[in-house]
Amino acid sequence: MPKILLVEDDLTFSLILEGFLKNQGYAVEVVHRVKDGIKSLSNQTYQLLLIDYRLPDGTGFEILEAIKAKALPLPVIMMTSFREVGTAVRAMRLGAFDYITKPVNPDELLMVVQEALNKKETPPAAKENKTPLLIQGHSEASKQLYDFISLVAPTEMSVIIQGESGTGKEYAALTIHRQSKRAEAPFVAIDCGAISGELANSELFGHVKGAFTGALSDKQGLFEAAQGGTVFLDEVGNLSYEIQVKLLRALQERVIQPLGSNKQINIDVRVITATNEDLISSVKNGAFREDLYHRLNEFKIKVPALRDRGNDLEEFVRHFTNLANQELGRQVTAFAPEVMAIFQSYHWPGNLRELRNVVRRAVLLTSGATAGKETLPDEMVLAIQETPKPEGPDLKARQEATERELILKTLQEVKYNKSKAARLLNIDRKTLYLKLTKYNIPA
Repeated sequence: MPKILLVEDDLTFSLILEGFLKNQGYAVEVVHRVKDGIKSLSNQTYQLLLIDYRLPDGTGFEILEAIKAKALPLPVIMMTSFREVGTAVRAMRLGAFDYITKPVNPDELLMVVQEALNKKETPPAAKENKTPLLIQGHSEASKQLYDFISLVAPTEMSVIIQGESGTGKEYAALTIHRQSKRAEAPFVAIDCGAISGELANSELFGHVKGAFTGALSDKQGLFEAAQGGTVFLDEVGNLSYEIQVKLLRALQERVIQPLGSNKQINIDVRVITATNEDLISSVKNGAFREDLYHRLNEFKIKVPALRDRGNDLEEFVRHFTNLANQELGRQVTAFAPEVMAIFQSYHWPGNLRELRNVVRRAVLLTSGATAGKETLPDEMVLAIQETPKPEGPDLKARQEATERELILKTLQEVKYNKSKAARLLNIDRKTLYLKLTKYNIPA
């Protein structure tokens, strides 16, 4: 009987999940805090971890980091609110198997749990060559993106790929690699936002036994592992100043030095980096070295957000629907016109990854050929509802309608980051939450 560790601070919700999973034949242990989850991982063996992102003493990221540090072969499913899709994407970069959004649909949860438990370990070579579940698109923005990729791929230039979370920056990097002269060599990717300090030093450049507490054996760094190929550094702006210095030296001198070693290793790699923000501002405020920025920025590519890709949306919907049909054994051939209208109006803060998950969920909940509005998350439907325009000379009603519309627009622009939205609106977080409640805007 597979054993699942559930880390969830909502007592009522955790009881519901525990009962549901036990009825499906799983053994379930429940804890409510980050520290208890990490402690349980040290004392027990589990086949699956199901964790909430927001916990009383921290976030699910801390548990993911503990799993990574212990090198536990444990699939993790992250539960997030619908507005935290970007967070969920980062969780998958950190090693999570998948994520589901709240409110949790039982059929969707069961499907993801079964997939995670049935997951087979993929050989490293296969992981490097796995084809991403994305297609090119035919909008002007997509054509320009792939024109740039085709132009720079055969060269040895370093590339910065800029774009929002979920737009497919790693896919763009992998496409560059596959069209380059290094295509037969390794493509090695790392999320710089998920590592820091000695861990970043060790992951990138390796270490020798005894270099730091817990270094029980020599470790090959990613630069050495990618010899002859491509290193992809996602969210490169998160690297510490010390690591930036070492990275600059690696690029300029083509040598690395593992942590704790006096030996230098010659390397031959191409570096592609990605960021969801403009590194120029980080350079201006001193958070990112200017010389490293210019070394990395031999060519810059911007991956467009889904909302900027025009009719590509319909093409992506068809593509993800076909994939979901194959995976779930469904025969969905179309989405209702009102659903497509919602898709066209929605801001898509999680971009292509969010679209894939929304389509997958809808296909799962559709028994016939056409997916209707009822298969979409309630929060998504609410998010695109237009503020009703009051009639007559009611000044207060008109002001409130305008205020609700402004709050919704600001939230969409900052991808539902409440703190940033409050700053832009020039109000505090408490006031923002009161207004979200007043105007029935999902928090």
